[in-house]
Amino acid sequence: MSSNAPVVLVTGAARRIGAAIARRLHADGYALALHCHRSRDAADALAAELDASRAGCSCVLQADLADASAVPLLVADTVAHFGRLDGLVNNAAAFAPTALAATDATTFDALMATNARAPFLLAQAAAPHLRSVRGAIVNIGDLYAERPRADLVAYAASKAALLGLTRGLAVALAPEIRVNAVSPGAILWPEDGADPAVQAGILDATPLARLGSAEEIADAVAWLLRGGFTTGEVLRLDGGRHL
Repeated sequence: MSSNAPVVLVTGAARRIGAAIARRLHADGYALALHCHRSRDAADALAAELDASRAGCSCVLQADLADASAVPLLVADTVAHFGRLDGLVNNAAAFAPTALAATDATTFDALMATNARAPFLLAQAAAPHLRSVRGAIVNIGDLYAERPRADLVAYAASKAALLGLTRGLAVALAPEIRVNAVSPGAILWPEDGADPAVQAGILDATPLARLGSAEEIADAVAWLLRGGFTTGEVLRLDGGRHL
């Protein structure tokens, strides 16, 4: 399928923040390649929702981002389906508690593969297409990349690598391609629940004294994709918690 609408590939698009980003970009007129790994049913439902209001505006691509050989195919399949690629949003992430003494090499490597290596490989594959349209990449970081917790050492390291990658790609792909990151704080509680004391502590440490919303992250992504004099920037959306 070929379309005049700009096309964005969003990883981890099926649920939560990824789905909010997809809905916001759809509302802005983008066509979307919706990547998922295990959440195929949710991705298909989201695609059907988007297509119901604008036919043919989405497709679903399923892949394990820890599989390096599968990652470039997401870009190839997006371009094969839509005929173009204008933006890349690296939203998908692996998360695991990673206290220093309890984290083995396999866990460390798995976090790095999904959270840092996959965005690198996607950017590498997407670059020729994005360069031709002066496109953009937005990476979704994490507050813990800059303010890590003791129980999230390896996870924080993988997200710090993503922020370093953001800055490196901004230099390597300039001037045709802008590369920025959004670094959320507390946006959604874990689906398997969170200790109320931990929740209270997080809110106490947040000057705005509330959770952010997935829609606020999506608004920031949409702004960074649109254009402007910004590249290599990490936009903190954490209610002031980094302070």
